[in-house]
Amino acid sequence: MLADHIFADFQPRHAQLFGRHIINLGHRLHESPLFTDDALARLLENAPRSSYHVNTMDPTTHDPRTRREGDIVGLSGKEVLEAVRQGRIWILFQNPGEADKAYDEMPADIYAGFEARVPGLKTFRHKMSILVSSPKVQVYYHADAPGQTLWQVRGVKRVYVYPGTAPFLPQDRIEKIILGEAHEISLDYQSWFDDYAKVIDLEPGQMLHWPLNWPHRIVNHDCLNVSFTTEHWTSSLRAAYLVKYANGVLRRYMPSARLSESVDGPAAWAKFGLAGFVKMSGLQAKRRQRFTIDFRVDPLAPLGVRNIDAYALQK
Repeated sequence: MLADHIFADFQPRHAQLFGRHIINLGHRLHESPLFTDDALARLLENAPRSSYHVNTMDPTTHDPRTRREGDIVGLSGKEVLEAVRQGRIWILFQNPGEADKAYDEMPADIYAGFEARVPGLKTFRHKMSILVSSPKVQVYYHADAPGQTLWQVRGVKRVYVYPGTAPFLPQDRIEKIILGEAHEISLDYQSWFDDYAKVIDLEPGQMLHWPLNWPHRIVNHDCLNVSFTTEHWTSSLRAAYLVKYANGVLRRYMPSARLSESVDGPAAWAKFGLAGFVKMSGLQAKRRQRFTIDFRVDPLAPLGVRNIDAYALQK
């Protein structure tokens, strides 16, 4: 789909809001044949194991400890979709282009459209992830490292977006997420946070963009949901990432310090160098989290999942 045909109602004011405020706009990507049942079934069958997560959780409570990692071994794509429709399953494909190159064209078109509409915007390292999820499941309170946009394709989900400052986003917690030492859902959540959230019921043909690192959570309506996220970087987003990365390394030696997040001046340049050194050294990779896989999707089992002997997976 050409970039000019992606956006349904982008206005000049949205260029000023992009990256600074929440924007909720119309799009036409829900019409793409890449999101039909047949296309999703092929993706489920062809995606390499390293490119997806399969989760189940208790949809009646906000308790990340109920979130479990699983797999879809031995099933056809149609069988997996049926289990998702009837069960409590959330599947995330992080690199769908590895299974079908057609998905790689979509983020390029999207960001060409953004750059044509937002003066001075230059993005790179685009990434697309597809989410296929059951009725009523939720994505727990979390924050992401890159710039994010959520695009709704099928079904309806309620999205809560929270300010990207303490107490909603403690400095040390986003640092651990950026370092890969903590999962995105490791952030503490209190029910009163909702009083300060922007709440949107996202329908097919709508997208939602929010500023860098702002926490959010999602609850599906009583229907199968298909959506996708796009990620991007800019020079300013990369600078903020490197400073937080370096702060996370420094915090091991000064855990209570209030470390500057400024991206300007000699201190920031030193942090850029520290972050680059640690990343290039490979030392941080040894500290990254592992995932325990303890269930398998099964369309004949209650809630679409059955327990298996646990095994470890490092992403």
